[in-house]
Amino acid sequence: MKYTYRFALSVSMAAVAALAACARDDLLGVSTPDAITPGNLNSADGAEGLRVGAIQRFKLMTALDESSWFYGGMLVDEWKSADTFIQRDETDQRTVSEDNSLVTTAYRDIHRARIQSFQAAQALETYKPAAKGEIGEMWFVKGMAELQSASDFCNGQPFADLSSGSPDLGTPVSGADAFKLALASFDSALAVVGTATDSISLRVKYSAQVGRGRAFLGLGQQSQAGAAIAGVPKTFSFNLTWPATQGKEDNLIWGLASSARRYTVQDSADRQGGRIPNAMPFVSAKDPRVPTVQNPKFGFDGSTPFDGQLVFPNFNSPVPVANYVDAQLILAEAQGGANAVSIINAMRAAVSLKPYAGPTDAASIKNLVIDERRRVLFLEGQRNYDIQRFSLPLNPATGTVYPRVGGTYGTTTCLPLPDVELFNNPNATR
Repeated sequence: MKYTYRFALSVSMAAVAALAACARDDLLGVSTPDAITPGNLNSADGAEGLRVGAIQRFKLMTALDESSWFYGGMLVDEWKSADTFIQRDETDQRTVSEDNSLVTTAYRDIHRARIQSFQAAQALETYKPAAKGEIGEMWFVKGMAELQSASDFCNGQPFADLSSGSPDLGTPVSGADAFKLALASFDSALAVVGTATDSISLRVKYSAQVGRGRAFLGLGQQSQAGAAIAGVPKTFSFNLTWPATQGKEDNLIWGLASSARRYTVQDSADRQGGRIPNAMPFVSAKDPRVPTVQNPKFGFDGSTPFDGQLVFPNFNSPVPVANYVDAQLILAEAQGGANAVSIINAMRAAVSLKPYAGPTDAASIKNLVIDERRRVLFLEGQRNYDIQRFSLPLNPATGTVYPRVGGTYGTTTCLPLPDVELFNNPNATR
């Protein structure tokens, strides 16, 4: 006991002496070993941390969060709300408000991915200049963010001005100029990886080629789009992957549409509101490329008949963001005519479908390309992009009774700029 007492007393006296010797600033300073400060990023490890964070942002703007992949598809004809949230119902009804919090989240995910990938590219160029594949990957992510924003949001959206090396408030740009921003980013990705043949550089190369092809289609430059994807190999697919343990980082397309049943697949033979004229039979066509299941249960709201998607049947199903079939569809659209039929029939044969044997006039081939795209790319964030650039009608038509919560279908044809941008960016306008 004496020994213990003496030890405690000596420790206490030492602590008092140490406190007396400390400056006040030392006493008030707080150590935060688990917080990352800007100074911590000025290293190769810091640059790698920024890259990993940018990949996380990229996942959030696609299939890890309720992204514009969901809301673009809900606005048009891929999804129907089976939920109780007004944010989802009003998007399904095409009456999207500027204060829709879930659309705001989707918008933020895109622009955060764009900015962080740019910052990561800068840091990698400074601290890991030999990591060409990783640097090119960041330029690809930046381009995909610009491409997705151009595809889903209305004209006049601002992009942060990065010309000074740090984000500054941007001015509104047209959809065409947004596609050009994406092209420039994809060009940067290709320039960085050059002729490198390591696996990450090749993945970046082919992904950026597909991205360029999509951006050229958005600009109405079909011949350039076809040239952009030359050489993309048949075996190529860039997939987002997820942990093997559920709950850590799930594929949210499965999570919201299969597990929670908040999204049901849209169909021309709607079991709640009757037949929708001219709408796409995503369920009733029974196309193997659009696998679905009619569930005897209702959706989350307890009243909407539920048709589940099976494109991503599991919590960790991989999600493609660029692949060979995407490239082939770009090529079919670019070439048209007999070449388009040949490309599409090769793709159909790969999944044991009968070849197309219909009319071959220009209008019919265009409709064939549109129809193949909406099946092959189902739930991959491109349907709204196609609806807009092909000027396809939205069904049900504006003014048709909306069967879920009353009212009628509205006139919204693209996702509006959120009010947080309008309130906080003086350059932004309605």
